[in-house]
Formats: sequence, structure tokens, C-alpha cells
Amino acid sequence: MAPTTVVPATPAPSNVPIGKDGKPLKPCCACPETKKARDSCVFNNGEENCLDLIKAHQQCLRDLGFKI
Repeated sequence: MAPTTVVPATPAPSNVPIGKDGKPLKPCCACPETKKARDSCVFNNGEENCLDLIKAHQQCLRDLGFKI
């Protein structure tokens, strides 16, 4: 009988940013400070009036290694 090889169903990509806890970061949970400011501004003022906060959040995500 031949040995069986176990292969993970969905391997984690090696280029995913890793959080302080050692687990892969998710874009939804990264940069909570800029995300909160962006979301609040968009909710209260509309997206077109919050471009600076939107860009700041995108830059924060890029700085962590996300490709957006």
C-alpha cells in the first residue's frame, strides 16, 4: 500500500500580511483607526466629501502589504 499525502484544500498565500498575533490579516480588520474615520465621514458627509480619509485608509492598507 502506497503512503498517503495530505494536501491542504486552500493553502494560505505567502504574500498575505501577518498580524501581531501571527495570523493572516484580513482587509476588513486592518487599519481600524483610518477605517472608523473614513466610515464615519462617508456616513455623515457622503463619499465625495471624504476623499482624503478614503485615500488615507487605502494607504494604510498598502503599507501593511495589501494590494489594493
